[in-house]
Amino acid sequence: MCGIAGYFGTRKIGRAAIDGCLKLMGRRGPDYAGFRQFVNQTGRNVCLLHSRLSILDLDPRSNQPFNVADKWLVFNGELYNYVERKAELSAMGEKFQTTSDTEVLIHCIRRQGLAVLDKCEGMWAFAYYDQADGALALCRDRFGEKPLYYYQDDAGLYFGSEVKFIHALLGRRLAVNIDHLYRYIVNGYKALYKEDKTFFVGLKEVPSAGLLKIDAAGNVSRSSYWRPRLAVQDGMTRQDAIEGARKRLFRAVEIRLRADVPLAFCMSGGVDSNSLISIAKNIFGYDVHGFTIVNSDARYEEQDMVDYAVRQLKIKHTPIPVNTSSFLSKLRELVKYHDSPVYTISYYAHWLLMESIHANGYRISVSGTAADELFSGYYDHHVMYLAGVKNDPALHEASLLAWEKHVKPIVRNRYLSDPEMFVRDRDFRGHIYLDADDFASYLHKPWAESFAESNYAAGLLQNRMLNELFNEAVPVILHEDDLNAMYYSIENRSPFLDRDLMEFCFSIPPRHLVRDGCAKSVLRDSMAGIVPQAILDNRRKVGFNAPIFSFLDVRDPAVRSELLADGPIWGHIRKDKIEKIIEKPDLPNSESKFLFYFLSSKMFLEELG
Repeated sequence: MCGIAGYFGTRKIGRAAIDGCLKLMGRRGPDYAGFRQFVNQTGRNVCLLHSRLSILDLDPRSNQPFNVADKWLVFNGELYNYVERKAELSAMGEKFQTTSDTEVLIHCIRRQGLAVLDKCEGMWAFAYYDQADGALALCRDRFGEKPLYYYQDDAGLYFGSEVKFIHALLGRRLAVNIDHLYRYIVNGYKALYKEDKTFFVGLKEVPSAGLLKIDAAGNVSRSSYWRPRLAVQDGMTRQDAIEGARKRLFRAVEIRLRADVPLAFCMSGGVDSNSLISIAKNIFGYDVHGFTIVNSDARYEEQDMVDYAVRQLKIKHTPIPVNTSSFLSKLRELVKYHDSPVYTISYYAHWLLMESIHANGYRISVSGTAADELFSGYYDHHVMYLAGVKNDPALHEASLLAWEKHVKPIVRNRYLSDPEMFVRDRDFRGHIYLDADDFASYLHKPWAESFAESNYAAGLLQNRMLNELFNEAVPVILHEDDLNAMYYSIENRSPFLDRDLMEFCFSIPPRHLVRDGCAKSVLRDSMAGIVPQAILDNRRKVGFNAPIFSFLDVRDPAVRSELLADGPIWGHIRKDKIEKIIEKPDLPNSESKFLFYFLSSKMFLEELG
């Protein structure tokens, strides 16, 4: 795990700009920083920068930019199946000087071209420069686990793992994209990745599974090297689904345990993190150390399940109490590092988790990101499932009774307490941008954007899950996971984001996804005998969340003064609306989120506007 940055164009990037950028890259790579500059056949300047966090082959021989013959690579991420790819290349006669995955990747591309990425399992953002033809390629992994931003002007193309790296090489800060800021404030974090927009004008991200090529003359072409195979296998039995998921999840965890430094595990009381922990401990004999945020709010507290899992699995465990001290100053620091608003308050709590993992000497964290999107885990999934089995009277009746008993009593979203919601209106999505019209009225200028989703699959439930995976929920989580971890020089790994596992999950007939009112039933049953049974039987969905008043005491005059202090945010949001919302003794979930969006946006405009 590292930081990358660079430039391709007619400018000559000065040493002061390079040194300034490398300094900013230090958190992503504290172990080594290097760069190389080239002039290609058409006189274009090429600059590659890299900062290293040593994970595989800790020897300096694996420092980057990495060179084999006339090919150069700066690589951020992990090629998890590098062992298998290396064996394949060795059989072809390739010789290796290191035990790193970086050398395997550059040999793969040099010998087989970028088409070899179809054989690669991992997370990455990389720049590959070919001195022979003077061309540069930028690439990002299938799910967008590793960030890669770019900005293009008349002088060329700048790229980097973080926005601040591009600003450093460019020599100026880009203007804030106010339209995107409104999108966040009004519609919330699920709106942020539906289009190719960022919080700065002209700044883009290489899309997940994206390949951006710049030829020697500076012409840019864009393509995608992977499209997921999405074909439901209607004849698949439930047992087939359970066994297939188990086999693939075992493999996904196995290859993500590969490292020359120890791993820590983000732990909750739920089935997602405990599946990964239990596989690592019980199947592969890994000495697991789990880390948990302890929340005092009863809606999000699950300490009993965590304690039970720790006892049953006999693992090391570190609880981290929610720390509300210096919340505003720490949040401002995090906003500055993110180069954007922090998307949700849960990622402030997640940052505290990373702080503890770092303090305990770990360089890798493992998280359960994307289990909900692969196996079905949200409350609207239940209602969509009911709509999907409507034509099977016996299954629908049994499922409805189970939903009434187990799910309806705990649903807080007012729309999702209606089991016929998606039978009546398959396209209804008002539960997602909840109360957006009200929040739009907080702005001085009219702004609205209707909900829209991509068409990935014919099935209602699976299409919703795929939109969450690629456009709504997972991109947000990955953005925050990466930046929070990198702040403390930690690499984050997400075993559920495995190509083979993902494609298999979306071949499972939707009728198998929910059982007896219990979501993620295939995952739960696949982990029988591996995960402690009480975890598998626990229906309660907590989520990694926290209400804003757990951190923000609006009765404190100093806190209130900072919230309402003069600043550029008031050119966009009505102060009287904020004064009213902070007078409320308690907030529903949508208003709690909005107040955090406001606060995070306020700090963003003050620090980067």
